Amino acid sequence: MSLHDPHDSAPRIRPRRLRQSAAMRRLTGETDLRPRHLVLPLFVREGLAAPLPITSMPGVAQHSLDSLRRIAVEAAEAGLGGVMLFGVPAERDAHGSGATDPEGILNVATRAIVAEVGEALVVQTDLCLDEFTDHGHCGVLDAQGRVDNDATLERYTAMALAQAEAGSHLLGLSGMMDGQTAAVRSALDAAGHTGVSLLAYSAKYASAFYGPFRDAVESQLDGDRRTYQLDPANGREGVREALLDLEEGADIVMVKPALGYLDVLRQVADLSTVPVWAYMVSGEYAMIAAAAQNGWLDGERAQLEALLSIRRAGADSVLSYAALALAQKGLLA
Repeated sequence: MSLHDPHDSAPRIRPRRLRQSAAMRRLTGETDLRPRHLVLPLFVREGLAAPLPITSMPGVAQHSLDSLRRIAVEAAEAGLGGVMLFGVPAERDAHGSGATDPEGILNVATRAIVAEVGEALVVQTDLCLDEFTDHGHCGVLDAQGRVDNDATLERYTAMALAQAEAGSHLLGLSGMMDGQTAAVRSALDAAGHTGVSLLAYSAKYASAFYGPFRDAVESQLDGDRRTYQLDPANGREGVREALLDLEEGADIVMVKPALGYLDVLRQVADLSTVPVWAYMVSGEYAMIAAAAQNGWLDGERAQLEALLSIRRAGADSVLSYAALALAQKGLLA
């Protein structure tokens, strides 16, 4: 049946009717973005007395313990879903010893933030060795300089126990080692930490968009991580990794980066029986922030549009460096 009479110049079907007012657009909107959908990544650097801006991430800083507490309180007051903590130690070694030291910067910061806002926010911690190793890889190296998967799992389980004992609610398994979710879950359960949740960075790609993050954590990496992070060409492989993490006991699975991998995010969301998150990574944030600084686009609108696209593709929650600023300005309705 024709939807348009060729003898009548006026269209019968008018989709624009549902766009005619802000109230109508709000009523018929398909995807929403609220503060609770967003997690704020935070960097805490050992020895800092005051926040130190990260030049490659406009508007983002490394924090002292005091400024970390303050921004965590602001995140709670703004209604964000949680914070993800990354530690920047003063000293590093081949095994990332600071990651398992109860007095290491990440574990100290975790205790501080749980005490400050633990009832109001989900306090999350990055479980990976790259910030703590002197070679910058996400695991320990064998005699040939290769990342040793199974030796790394031993470090991850020790790190998981340290973070759980510090009070972390949710551990972010970001190292991309085979079997990491099962190993960490088993270690936590055996130690009585059955209530600590696991966020598996399931489909984490070897991306150029991590550049500013490596500035933020003062990465020591020389080389790349292509032997454990995923090839950007491979979509099915990302889905497979997510399914494996589900089998191993992940409470949440994630796709990282977000904007370049919305197809993978959609496929994972369609298959997952647990919440699916995405990480709008440092480079994705920074390219918008830098363009806004140059007056090339409206930074707030662009960040919102990017986050909405990630939610529309299937993410239940998104890690975003813009989360707090957007929430405090009342732009998340």
